[in-house]
Parts: sequence; structure tokens; C-alpha cells
Amino acid sequence: MPLQSDPRLLVGRESSDDAGVYKLTDEIALIQTIDFFTPMVNDAFHFGRIAAANALSDVYAMGGTPLTVLNVVCFPIKTMDHGILLSILQGGMEVIRQAGALLVGGHSIEDKEIKYGLSVLGTAHPDRIVTNSKAREGQVLILTKPLGTGILSTALKGRLLPPGLEERMIEVMADLNDRAARVMTAHGIKAATDITGFGLMGHALEMAQASGVVLTLKTSRIPVIEGVEDLARMGLIPGGSHANRNYCSHQVEVDEGVDPIMVNIIADAQTSGGLLMAVPPEKEGVVLKQLAAEGVTAATIGEVSGSGEGRILIRP
Repeated sequence: MPLQSDPRLLVGRESSDDAGVYKLTDEIALIQTIDFFTPMVNDAFHFGRIAAANALSDVYAMGGTPLTVLNVVCFPIKTMDHGILLSILQGGMEVIRQAGALLVGGHSIEDKEIKYGLSVLGTAHPDRIVTNSKAREGQVLILTKPLGTGILSTALKGRLLPPGLEERMIEVMADLNDRAARVMTAHGIKAATDITGFGLMGHALEMAQASGVVLTLKTSRIPVIEGVEDLARMGLIPGGSHANRNYCSHQVEVDEGVDPIMVNIIADAQTSGGLLMAVPPEKEGVVLKQLAAEGVTAATIGEVSGSGEGRILIRP
């Protein structure tokens, strides 16, 4: 599809960013996004929470504040209990309220397979938009939220998930990125993306390519949900994660000392993952401190190690 251009279009499709941004006035830019998917947990209410948090995350990743949302629903209304649909929408509504956004409507169609998500409209100042194209050499990479939800979802579907891990998985996925975004924007961070279906590997590569830099990821520093590595060693890797790794393979260099399991986890397709921020080194300490004060799990996982056409280096 040909790219469209307009002086008011600040972020379009060219950089594979998290949302589109349109300048409305000198003080207001509109951020627009949509996301929806099939259930990855058994509980309808929690599925609604996760899907809503995932869709809202794209606005937070751009440094914006969500204002209004529309429900997007596919449901087998003639063959499935209507109470399931109600629970999904109630779960989504809980997170929408938590985000301070307003549900103003939506659209539903009859479908054999359940799908749910949101179309989200947010705002930010045009001069303070965060994109995946502004990472610069010398910056450090800070990741919020631990990895592993794709592997946990696969184990859940196979009825191989150990007790307690489903609750932990839901907790991670339903957690909004609002607090992390507040810290990010308060310190004027310019480059970030949220980690979702393409995994840390895929979204980091998008950042590297959009910014024209090389990103180095250090596996020993990457936070992983407890129990995920054991499940990965059992072979419980989702198909999407294998696809991510294959797609990125020509632009990713893996050190010989890296555990192959960690490479699979870095490629793991996440649902409603955290934010990956490129942070000036002089701000690293204060950003990590404030994220911790907000109750956000975060770690420095690497650095912007050079300029180039966009590559990922994975080191121990």
C-alpha cells in the first residue's frame, strides 16, 4: 500500500510504530490505535482486562494519555452463553476506568471465534511524542515487565502450567503501562515501544531499524517470569515465537555464550508486555528509582551500541 503524506501526520505507517499520531493544534496531537485478539486465558473477565490493557498500551508507548475507547467484539452470540460476553466486557470496562478513559461505544459482529479489544484515541503534546525512531547511540535500554507470557499461555493451553503461574501471568498482562509511561514522559525520554506479539526481539529490531542504530541485549539482565525457563526447556514455545525468531534471524547476531533458551524467550510473543525505553545514561538511575517507587518492575537490559542499518546483538 502506498504511504500517504500530510504535514499534520507526525507518525504514520512508515516506521512500524505503536500508533498513528496526527497534529490537531500546536498544543494537541491525536494518537490513534486499535488492537484485538482471541482469548489466551480461560477466565472471560480476565481476558477482557488483558485485551483492554494491551490496546491501551500503544497510547502509553507513544507518551500519550488515553481519552476515549470503542469496544471491538466478535462473538458466537447464537451458540454461547451471553454471560461470557458480559464478563469480557466487564473486564475491559474495569481497565478502561482504571486508565481514566471513557467507553463511548463500539462494534460487534457474530463470529464462530471470540475476539475482543479496543480502538483507542489519546492525546499528547506534538513536541513530546515518543516513537521507536529516536533511539541514539550511547543510550541504555530499560525494559518494564518480565518476559514469558507467550510460553505461559502455551503451557496453559496444554494443561501443563504449574499451580500459581496462571495468576502471575494474568497479573503481568492485565497491568497497565500507565505508571511506566508517566515516568518516561516526566524525564523527556524520546524513544520507546511496547513489547507485544513480535516479542522483545522483533520490537527491538523495529526500534533499531527505525532509528538506524544497533541494539545490544544482555540476557543476564533481562527479567523473566519465574518458571518460564523450565517450561521453555520442555519445548513449550508458541508458534508465533518461532516465527519471530525466523523473521529476525538475518538482522540478529547471537553470541556463542548465550543460552539458546534465552534466545527463545527474547523472541517469545508477548501479550500486553512492558515498555522498552532508550534512556540517556545520565538518567538511568533516577528513571529506575522512580519506576520502582511506582511499583513497576524494570531493569536495564542493554544499550544502544552503535549506528547502522538496524541490527540486534544478543550477548550473555
